[in-house]
Amino acid sequence: MYLILLGIGLSGFWLLLSGFWSNSLLLFLGLASTLFSLYISWRIRRQYRLYSDWSLILRFPAYLHWLLIEVFKANIAVVKNIWFPRHYPISPTVKRLPMSQKSKLGKTIYANSITLTPGTVSFDIKDDGVLVHAIVEEAIVELMDGEMNQRVSKLEQRK
Repeated sequence: MYLILLGIGLSGFWLLLSGFWSNSLLLFLGLASTLFSLYISWRIRRQYRLYSDWSLILRFPAYLHWLLIEVFKANIAVVKNIWFPRHYPISPTVKRLPMSQKSKLGKTIYANSITLTPGTVSFDIKDDGVLVHAIVEEAIVELMDGEMNQRVSKLEQRK
């Protein structure tokens, strides 16, 4: 059922964005790309056995809202560093931050949330934490505060 719904969604999205309804070559290529995406999705799902938790889908919009606000605030901070370097100097920092997430999905959401926030990049995820590079030390201090970590942990908890 999952693959059927995904296939319908991907095909509809491709048709909507491409606007090509009568060119048979482009329709064939769209179908081929959709089938390839379905194959990759099937392989990933078979390999990693992600759990189906509908409550995660219901909790995600609230997290996304919070994350977008954090991204906006980080954008302002980065712009200050660029426009006013004397008042807001850049101090590149790399630090390993602890992660309280248990699942691969939770760890992935946490690392991607860090990377989506301007001025920070996560790399090298291990069991003891995630290695983060930030253009200013204050961003690392804010991440060490742990609000993002706690929010992602709440997000992955099954209810």
